[in-house]
Amino acid sequence: MANEETGQRNATAAIIGAGDFIGAAIAKRFAAEGYTVFIGRRQAEKLEPLRQEIEAAGGRVVARSLDARDEEQMVAFLAEAEAHAPLEVCVFNIGANVNFPLVETTARVFRKVWEMACFAGFLAGREAARHMLARGKGSIFFTGATAGLRGGTGYAAFASAKFGLRAVAQSAARELGPQGIHVAHLVIDAGVDTAWVRERIRERAGDAAVDSIQPGQLMRPEAVAETYWALHQQPIDAWTFEQEIRPFGEKW
Repeated sequence: MANEETGQRNATAAIIGAGDFIGAAIAKRFAAEGYTVFIGRRQAEKLEPLRQEIEAAGGRVVARSLDARDEEQMVAFLAEAEAHAPLEVCVFNIGANVNFPLVETTARVFRKVWEMACFAGFLAGREAARHMLARGKGSIFFTGATAGLRGGTGYAAFASAKFGLRAVAQSAARELGPQGIHVAHLVIDAGVDTAWVRERIRERAGDAAVDSIQPGQLMRPEAVAETYWALHQQPIDAWTFEQEIRPFGEKW
């Protein structure tokens, strides 16, 4: 529950893969609702602007270096979040999107993508569940992609990892739902509106293609964060497991 005077909650929300866009937006959204957000990514120094922004807005945040593929680091990260205040939300938001022709996909690339996008998600879900089960409540959310529903040309590594993450989420939802824990898998079917994405569009289709992008044609990170917040607010008798989100102009 939130403190009525300060708006702060005695609870933590862990964001694993707190990158510059979707992960950052999720962290800011939950911090704005009074959660202490624990944010983790491999290069901790890149979390500093996000930490400062959350604190400047009056939020509470703890930033940690985290290689989510490392079991010991994952265990320690979520244990620290739980020790600070009850872990109520865990969002796994690591992408690992790569594109290589099949014959050019090395074993190292395939293994690394699987470790980042699937194995790390398993570790996050397992450890979050261990903390939440004692209270019989909590939310564990996984950021998926269209590649988790169908494999595309050049996406053997990425699609197989995201397929695996979806399977982890499905199994966890069936097991943990009856025990009070909401597990959801969010399929993001769109390019996210970032400078990097706009530059890739420019390289592929020229300046005119970028200039013709309409408001809402690309997905804003804040819109994804809002979807996660809405999922967390769902009543126990109407939980969503899988939700696909896309802008109005996305072909599907």
